[in-house]
Amino acid sequence: MVVTTRLTLDRIASSTRNAGLTSEVIVGDEIIAAEGYILAVRIVSDKSTYNTLEDTTGRMVSLRSGDVLAGTLGVRRALRGYAGDVPSTIAVGDAIDVLNLGGILGRCTSINPDIGPPFQAEVLGAVLSFPELGDRVGRPSHISDHSVPPAETLACDIPVVYVVGTCMNSGKTVAATELVRGLARSGMRVGALKLTGVSLMRDALSMQDAGAVAALTFNDAGAASTHAGMTVPVARGLLNRLAAPLGPRPDVIVAELGDGILGEYGVQDILRAPDLMELGAPG
Repeated sequence: MVVTTRLTLDRIASSTRNAGLTSEVIVGDEIIAAEGYILAVRIVSDKSTYNTLEDTTGRMVSLRSGDVLAGTLGVRRALRGYAGDVPSTIAVGDAIDVLNLGGILGRCTSINPDIGPPFQAEVLGAVLSFPELGDRVGRPSHISDHSVPPAETLACDIPVVYVVGTCMNSGKTVAATELVRGLARSGMRVGALKLTGVSLMRDALSMQDAGAVAALTFNDAGAASTHAGMTVPVARGLLNRLAAPLGPRPDVIVAELGDGILGEYGVQDILRAPDLMELGAPG
């Protein structure tokens, strides 16, 4: 029998945004230890660096000891940040780490000494959703809820400018944002995508601020982070959404591939996909 508890959240991480959480949630004690599931946790320590969180509006807010946070289970492989995995089992009362600014949760396996250890948190339970009206039996919330579905077939004919780099913090977002700005100022309708990396709204919002008519990320497709074997269907799904008849239908799409070509986020799969690369070929 699932034991449930009603909680008030102090912080809701941007990685959970597909689930549309409010500050009042019900959590259960049966936890599925897999990427994309949403947990409620309590922060148990303060930090003087890397101590903020991106919320569902894209604002950066502080995290403090005692805050109750909704975050998303996921994997991170950051050359200049934290690396971590989803534990094989998770129970109420376990310790878990906050691996990135978007609220990805996991067990940290490597730290960057420049930013110190990650926030540690106590697991309070799995955040439950109640998809059926009047349903009293919730199910564990997952960020695939209300997401853009992946696609096996590409239905986009809009030219794409792919922005790729060697690793994180190599200037990809700056380059992508300036491309968006220049194309928008020339009178074109520009769409923006973040196709690989670990969940964070910041880069897509930067491109939207520069003039993109729409900006989507892999998180909108229900992924907490990307890895080999899943990035191509996710990219097709996001491109199809931008190109849909009732969608924004931009004239051109700027697509940033987070992390580096040699990283573990599945960048190479996209660069090897003939249909995706054909959109980036010069006319």
